[in-house]
Amino acid sequence: MRFPYLTPSQIQARLLAIAVGFVLILSLTLTFSPAAREQTPDVAYRLNHWAGVLLWLAMVILAHWQIKKHLPDADPYLLPIASLLSGWGMVSIWRLTGEFGLRQSLWILVCYLFLIAALRRSEILDFLKKYKYIWLTSGLLLTALTFLLGINPGGYGPRLWLGCCGIYLQPSEPLKLLLIVYLAAYFAGKIPVTGRIWPLLLPTMLLTGLALAILVIQRDLGTASIFVFLYAAMVYHASAKRRILLLSALLLVGLGLVGYYFIEIIQYRLVTWFNPWLDPSGRSYQVIQSLLAVANGGLVGRGIGMGSPGVVPVAHSDFIFSAIAEETGLAGALALLALVGLLVTRSYLIALSAENHFERLLAAGLGAYLGAQSIVIIGGNLRLLPLTGVTLPFVSYGGSSLLTSFMALLLLLQISNGREQQDPAPLLRPAPYLLMPSLLGLGLFSLALAAGWWGFIRADDLLARYDNPRRTIADRFVARGALLDRRNALLSYSENSSGFYSRIYSYPNLSSIIGYTHSIYGQAGLEAQLDSYLRGQSGYPARQVWLQRLLTGYPPPGLDVRLSLDLTLQTRADQLFDGSKGAVVLLNAETGEVLVMASQPTFDANLLDEIGADLLAAPGSPLLNRATQGNYPAGTSLAPFLLAETYQQGLELPPFPASLLVEQDERLIRCTLRGEGAPDWVNALPAGCPRPLLTLGGALGDRLAEMAGKIGLQYTSGEAELLAIGQNARITPLAMAQAAASLGNDGLVPAAQLPLAVNIPGTGWVILPPQGQPRSAFSAEAANRAALALRAGENPYWESMGRFESRANPIIWYLGGTLPDWQGTPLAIVVALEADDPALAREIGRGLLEYAILGP
Repeated sequence: MRFPYLTPSQIQARLLAIAVGFVLILSLTLTFSPAAREQTPDVAYRLNHWAGVLLWLAMVILAHWQIKKHLPDADPYLLPIASLLSGWGMVSIWRLTGEFGLRQSLWILVCYLFLIAALRRSEILDFLKKYKYIWLTSGLLLTALTFLLGINPGGYGPRLWLGCCGIYLQPSEPLKLLLIVYLAAYFAGKIPVTGRIWPLLLPTMLLTGLALAILVIQRDLGTASIFVFLYAAMVYHASAKRRILLLSALLLVGLGLVGYYFIEIIQYRLVTWFNPWLDPSGRSYQVIQSLLAVANGGLVGRGIGMGSPGVVPVAHSDFIFSAIAEETGLAGALALLALVGLLVTRSYLIALSAENHFERLLAAGLGAYLGAQSIVIIGGNLRLLPLTGVTLPFVSYGGSSLLTSFMALLLLLQISNGREQQDPAPLLRPAPYLLMPSLLGLGLFSLALAAGWWGFIRADDLLARYDNPRRTIADRFVARGALLDRRNALLSYSENSSGFYSRIYSYPNLSSIIGYTHSIYGQAGLEAQLDSYLRGQSGYPARQVWLQRLLTGYPPPGLDVRLSLDLTLQTRADQLFDGSKGAVVLLNAETGEVLVMASQPTFDANLLDEIGADLLAAPGSPLLNRATQGNYPAGTSLAPFLLAETYQQGLELPPFPASLLVEQDERLIRCTLRGEGAPDWVNALPAGCPRPLLTLGGALGDRLAEMAGKIGLQYTSGEAELLAIGQNARITPLAMAQAAASLGNDGLVPAAQLPLAVNIPGTGWVILPPQGQPRSAFSAEAANRAALALRAGENPYWESMGRFESRANPIIWYLGGTLPDWQGTPLAIVVALEADDPALAREIGRGLLEYAILGP
């Protein structure tokens, strides 16, 4: 950006006006955010941050005035960039926590006062250069002093601070600056570097190695990695030998490999970096929540005060970037990266025009420090690099870090002053001053790509994760849609109590099917399957969802969904099934609409807070929806399908076998119902007798496996007779009900339909698309003949039974449905009873089927 005919002070003033305007807009947005969040003006507005903002504003104006007076030719971009970053960070910290916001405001006051006081001291650079050994030694002694007097302000973790009376200093922060000063002063006297480089490096390696040793012993590995980079960068600036960069990169990789095997904290961070999804609620919690924050920000963010960055641990310090990205979006993240890139660029431009080698090396080192530390911490936030725990210069909370950043700013201002009126020092090898900022720029560009990847491309997948706490937070403030039965009776809904919504399940017996949505236990069942509608993320125009999230940080109110369940029939099924174990499914045989889906035992989703921790280990597996997840052995229940397939193939019934029973693996397989009628096909097939089934299976031959595939049986290869009597085949009650429906639906297996319609404001009830298409299993004639052959006496329905013999886990099946000539709604029913009680299974099946056909 160029400003023709303007002095540096005038350029600085205009840029500062932009920075001040931006920070004031952030502050105003934060003030009114409670009204937007609650969608009412009757709220407590946020005002406490204004004390810090006004203090920051006064200091910015004073600093500008002092620079104009004492350093009129200083680089006009430096103060605006630093002021914008520090103001942005301060407002973000106030948004997260008032206590740390106040502390950061006071530290900003101290930093600006330090800057203003030091601006007039033109001898600072010479003073630093002259006493370089004393400064670095003092920094090393202070850092080493933490071994004896070190504390941690948080009360736990590494003791890296010195402090008294509530004021803390982390010596390793200014030590970075002192190392750069020392190396710049030392190498300035050796330029031009000729001959072998190692004799030149030995003295510096000794002091730098001592600093690294202290940091490694303190387990401050993030700062140690920054030191390795800074040393390599300074040597490269002085010598122009690119192999130094390669060797330092190899050193970092080697140290990482050694640390992975011998240092627990390094192994922990590398594992978290490689695959954070292995332990998202444990070791990787911070990284996962950071990525979720970036994803939640989207393109333009949730708005200041409208997101949920507080769920990211240490968001005010280590994860300040993710907090900013959540509330200002990808646009804010890219703007912040651009500011860092501009700061690095200006530092290297200052270096190129410096009047002596010391100032050139110092400016380049400061640019490398500010750029590298920003890349390392933002890379950790975006999982581009392992987590290190360093701070984001000018932005993160922390007095030591902020003061060090302002010291770097002061030195850059001093170096840049008057550079237009002086000749730069000779530069024989300009490559380092072109390559190094290019590498840092490449790093920042990579961060921009990573922010776009998580904040845009992968955002939907991340935000749909069950461990995204923002979903739970939204559920407290936004009404979730209700689940209704086919007659609009409430099954689950959200109720506003004390200003927050809670989920109510009005018919708890459906908890295994309806599922739950819970802040601790996540989601299950239909609550999870239909979450996008119930949460208001689907069904609305995309523009309306985007605008609502932009204005309030939340999606629109959830949409009601109508299910195919009939609460009257469901209640009757639960009454008949009370105290039993298994599942009942009743379908509309033509449409596949699920009228009843019962699973017992179940639980009460209203009591998850009290019983949730015990449900996984509870006897009877009440969380299991047996109707859809219970994969039961088919046993001798396949008579209706064997009979229909026989008719389908144009075969006549073979001669009736002499025996009804089968002995298999020293186990006697019996008829499900015994002694009812003469031993013939008419009575033996619906009674689930195994030998007649084997006979039909033998007659079908290879067609038996084809039939199994058509009705949805899961079977293992083996003897055909095992498939005919269901010993090597499994099926869920819902799939069995769909297969049974084919006998009353002209041989078509309907697709099961449970969600029917969604209520969209301004449009009304909109039919949801079917969840599948019907498939042909038998011809209409074959299906009708089989249903009539299995007719239950003079009743208007057919029925058939089966069993799977097992001492530990016996299964009794009841299959039934209306006859082909039935004039009402065609029905199909299946009962899977986990008990050796055929009479009870038939009582449940007949009772519900007759109730559905004839009414109460």
